[in-house]
Amino acid sequence: MVNTVQIKIDGGDEVGGLVALHDWLRGEAELAGFVKLGRRAAGAEELGGVLDVVTVAVGSGGVAAVLAQSLPTWIRSRRPAVKVTITSPNGRTLELEAAEAADAERLIMDLLRQVDDGA
Repeated sequence: MVNTVQIKIDGGDEVGGLVALHDWLRGEAELAGFVKLGRRAAGAEELGGVLDVVTVAVGSGGVAAVLAQSLPTWIRSRRPAVKVTITSPNGRTLELEAAEAADAERLIMDLLRQVDDGA
């Protein structure tokens, strides 16, 4: 079963950050076909939807492990620092900043294991 994880960014240039994160994750060979940019619906005063999330289809072929390894490196590289919120398909969230990047791989894997376990 494939589940989709959503990743949002708070701080700095959020749209630019989402594009940079999308490109970073697609640069990982194991993630390339599983990463997409998502848009929220356009508001009454907007011409089109605004980028607001990166989605990653996880659940097979080690995609979760590659995401858990790659995302902390990207978070540490951001200037100015950003906060990343990961939302699992079951609605659980995890917020990470550069200061937590050292534990991020374990925290992300714990979050994604809860999805696999049906928690």
